[in-house]
Amino acid sequence: MTTPEAPLAERMRPRTLDEVLGQEALAGPEGLLRRLGSGTPPSLIFQGPPGTGKTTMARLVAGLAGARFEQLSAVLSGVAELRRAVDAAEQHRRLGGQATVLFVDEIHRWNKAQQDALLPHVESGTVALLGATTENPGFTVIPALRSRCRVVRLTPLSAAQTETLLRRALQDAERGLGGRAPALTDEALGVLARAADGDARRALSMLEDVARRVAPGEAVDLARLADLAGRAELAHDRDGDAHYDVLSAFIKSMRGSDPDAAIYWLARLLEGGEPAEAIARRVVILAAEDVGNADPRALEIAVAAAQAVAMVGMPEARIVLAQAVTWCACAPKSNAAYRAIDAALERVRATGSLPVPLHLRNAPTALAREAGHGRGYRYPHDHPDHLVRQAYRPPEVAEDVYYQPAPHGAEKTIAERLAWWAQQLAKRGDDPR
Repeated sequence: MTTPEAPLAERMRPRTLDEVLGQEALAGPEGLLRRLGSGTPPSLIFQGPPGTGKTTMARLVAGLAGARFEQLSAVLSGVAELRRAVDAAEQHRRLGGQATVLFVDEIHRWNKAQQDALLPHVESGTVALLGATTENPGFTVIPALRSRCRVVRLTPLSAAQTETLLRRALQDAERGLGGRAPALTDEALGVLARAADGDARRALSMLEDVARRVAPGEAVDLARLADLAGRAELAHDRDGDAHYDVLSAFIKSMRGSDPDAAIYWLARLLEGGEPAEAIARRVVILAAEDVGNADPRALEIAVAAAQAVAMVGMPEARIVLAQAVTWCACAPKSNAAYRAIDAALERVRATGSLPVPLHLRNAPTALAREAGHGRGYRYPHDHPDHLVRQAYRPPEVAEDVYYQPAPHGAEKTIAERLAWWAQQLAKRGDDPR
C-alpha cells in the first residue's frame, strides 16, 4: 500500500494486469501472466530497459499466485541476505503452506558464487525466482540458473502508451496528481512522453517535477515545459545493452557509407553522455578496419580528430567528430588490411615460429656472418625500379596471399602497382634464392 508521500511513479504502479500498458506477451489477453494459477509460479527472468515494469510484473506474479513476495537487491544484498530470505520461505511453507516468490533486482550484479548459492533453492522449489536485469542474461546469469528460468523480454513503452500513462496520472485523484495537476497542452504532453524514451518511471518523475514547479491547474505549453523540464537526457545506459546497440548502429552506419545515419547515431551517443574521446577511438579503429588503404587519409583524419578532441573538449569536440565521421562514412571502403593481418595471425598460430631465412637475418657480428646471416641478401636500391626478386618468407608460407587490395579507391592503384611489380620481376627471371 503506497502513501500520498510516495513518488508518483510508485503510486501509479499497476495493481492489476488490466492497468499494464504494453508488454502484450505477459499482460495481454493471451499473455503468460493471464494463465497463472494459484500455487508456486514459474521462475522467470525479466529482461528490459529501466522503467518497463520488471518490478511491477514480479509483484503481479506473486499476487496472482497467492505467494509471499520477498525482494532483494543484488547491489545491496549478498549470500547472507539470501540465506535469511530462504529460511523465511521454508518457514512459511512449513507452517502455512504458502509459496514464496523471491524477486532479485539487478540479478546480473551477483557474481557466480552468489548465483550458485541461489541455484539449489530454485531447484528444490523452496522459492520461485523472479529476476530483473537490464543486461543480456545469456552473458550475466550462469547457465545452470538460466536453464531453470524462462527469460521474458520487456520492451519500452511507445510514445502513445507513455502519453496514456501521463494522462492517467493527471486525472487520477487518488493515486495521481488529481487536484494538484498542471494543465499541459496536448503538444507539451506529447513532447514529455517522447522525452521519456519508453521509460514509464522517468515519464512520471518528469511530470511530477513539472507539477511541483507550477500552481495546480496552471497552463503549461511547449515553451513553458522547456523552461521547467530543460533538456531531457536520452536513454543511453553506458554500461548496458543500450550503449552497445547505439554504438553498433553508429559503426555500421559509417561502414555502410551512410553519413546521415552516422551523424544521427553520433548525436545519440553524445546526447547520451558517451565521452567524446571514446567515440574518437572508435572512429580511429573504423578508419583502419573498414576504410583502410582504399583511402589512407581516413586514418590520418581520424587520428587528428582524436588528438583535437582531447585538445578542445566538448562542446566543440562535436564538430571535430562530425568531420571525421562524415569523412569516414563517405570514403571508399576496404577491409583488406584487416583481413590480411587476421589471416597472417591464423597462419602463424598454425605453423609456429618458422626460422627466418638466412639471407634476411641480421649480421651485426663476425660470428653471425660466419654462420651465414645476411649472405646472399639483394639490396633493392641496387636494382632497376628499386625492385628485386627475392624470397622474403620461410618456404612453408612462401605462396600464401594475405593482402588482396580492393578494386576501388586508392587500393585500385595499389593493386595495379603490385601487378606491375610482378610483371617486371617475371620478365627479369631473377633467381629468388
